[in-house]
Amino acid sequence: MPSVRILPDQIANKIAAGEVVERPASVVKELMENALDAGARRIRLEVADGGRSRIRCTDDGCGMLRDDALLALERHATSKLRDLEALSAIATLGFRGEALPAIASVSHLELETAPGQPGAAAGPGTRVRVHAGKLLDVAEAGLPAGTSITVSNLFVNIPARKKFLKSEATELGHIVTLVTHYALAYPEVHFHLETPHRVLLAAPPVAGHAERLQQVLGEELLGQCVTFQDMAEWAPEPGPEGALDAEVGETGLGLFGFASRPEVHKLNRNSTFIFINRRLVRDRLLQHAISSAYYNLLPNGVFPAVLLFLDLPYGEVDVNVHPSKTEVRFRRQAFVHDTVRDTVREALSAARPMPSFPQERRARATASPLWTRPPSADPPSAGLPAAATEFHLREAPLPPQPQRLPLAAAPERTPAAAFAAPGFVPETGQGCGLREVPPAADPDADELALLRPLGQIRDSFIVAAGPGGLWLVDQHVAHERVLFEQFQAQRLRHAVESQRLLMPLVVELDPGRAAAFGELATELAAAGFEAEPFGRSTCAIHAAPAGIAAEQIERLLQEILQVAVLQERGLTLEAVRTRIAATIACHAAIKINMRLEPAKMEWLLARLAETQYPMTCPHGRPVLLRYSIEEIQRAFKRIH
Repeated sequence: MPSVRILPDQIANKIAAGEVVERPASVVKELMENALDAGARRIRLEVADGGRSRIRCTDDGCGMLRDDALLALERHATSKLRDLEALSAIATLGFRGEALPAIASVSHLELETAPGQPGAAAGPGTRVRVHAGKLLDVAEAGLPAGTSITVSNLFVNIPARKKFLKSEATELGHIVTLVTHYALAYPEVHFHLETPHRVLLAAPPVAGHAERLQQVLGEELLGQCVTFQDMAEWAPEPGPEGALDAEVGETGLGLFGFASRPEVHKLNRNSTFIFINRRLVRDRLLQHAISSAYYNLLPNGVFPAVLLFLDLPYGEVDVNVHPSKTEVRFRRQAFVHDTVRDTVREALSAARPMPSFPQERRARATASPLWTRPPSADPPSAGLPAAATEFHLREAPLPPQPQRLPLAAAPERTPAAAFAAPGFVPETGQGCGLREVPPAADPDADELALLRPLGQIRDSFIVAAGPGGLWLVDQHVAHERVLFEQFQAQRLRHAVESQRLLMPLVVELDPGRAAAFGELATELAAAGFEAEPFGRSTCAIHAAPAGIAAEQIERLLQEILQVAVLQERGLTLEAVRTRIAATIACHAAIKINMRLEPAKMEWLLARLAETQYPMTCPHGRPVLLRYSIEEIQRAFKRIH
């Protein structure tokens, strides 16, 4: 008896379902992608019990005829591929024809559809019911144009898979996150998500991605982001018959999106949204490009918020890599990586954003629930995202204003308005009435050149006044940023300054650092060191980078040699050089608990204003903070 056999369709469908349907959110993803491929402009999702007991997706897309509805439930039946060439340039979100039969094989599925696309044959709608892969009935029904699919009792015939599902709140959170992602990618589509108790997302169509970002994630996040956009082209390549790519307009990579300023810190990458031709993907190459763009702008262990859209020819990206179509492969990986990194980096550099003190933000997402549970109902489940458990806070009424008696006029003095900075509202009458003022403007990096130092706090932080408010500057990391960019410029000119030692400094190295010393000999020389091996586990230093104290030279060399170990983990030569420069700048910079004369503080602020990235040190820590005039006035209850 042969040991190799063809699996029955029922088992094959369950295997396919295990690849495609991981959890209820996977079902929502497949149904939404089908709706978008059908040209839907309105998608309504209803979810019960975190998607376990019921998921219903209704759209106003083109719909299907009876025969097409039945074929859609067969494996590898699709309207999105015609030939082999189409597989190498996939323009739709779905293409395999596996999702619907896979979902139907592990649930109770009801498909209701009616053709509505212009030019399609007119006819009644069709209702199809399938239970655990078995066709129950097919009937005509009067239905509106579009498609509605209801998935009930998910994993009804695979109880083992049900046990691996998380709590209702967790599964619902995955669904909310997924719908939010697609709402960001398709601002022209109306998305509606609700449970039996509340509306989780209601996002009507808007003009563009910026409006959708504000609508779904809130005005605060939009205000914390810089916008980037670019169109990059690669050199055309000769085709099979000698034709160039340029002849068909396939040499361009378009990208645009929003990147958070360096002062915005996220604890994970959940706030990074990547879309390729409006397809939601998780791609390590692009994640690395984004991380590289923020290198030495963010501390280790924190992440930015980024909304990235890539548009490139369909033949340049392979989406047929993973069963859930969330991973891709680029034809020109290095080109895509470097373009994303450089575009985001340049946008952050051009904006030169300045961090400010935390302040109250009254704006919130406008795509908020339309109806919430009455107060007497049970509270929402814990663990849901903010969009799923929204509540409202009301401002306390203003305290009564004490009335002042008209006392004798005070002696004349210089008017307060003469000292008022722009935006200050001087008192014009009796009492201390609050004034409405326009929203505070974002901090401007050009204001750094106008700062006037007032003194130090604990000989570590410079207090400075500027036209727009009060500034606090960390003197160590500020000088570190100045020296870092200065060193990088000298490194490019091959003119790094060094200082010779009166006597060679003999440094003992452990075996790992001794091996690294030989690997980094060229980089050490370019960084201002003059050193040579001096025995099996020691080296002799004859010169070191300028500005390094004699007692710190040995420690500096030991730290730099650690970079060779990191290089083995995948760091590029450019990253190694950057880390060497950051280490040297850190050791040569002004230290904390060091008193500075006013002239020295003025010099440091002036040099900082000339740097390209004055907001963070080379290791990503903030350099300065700004307390605006409006924030000061609000703290003193002068305005509201």
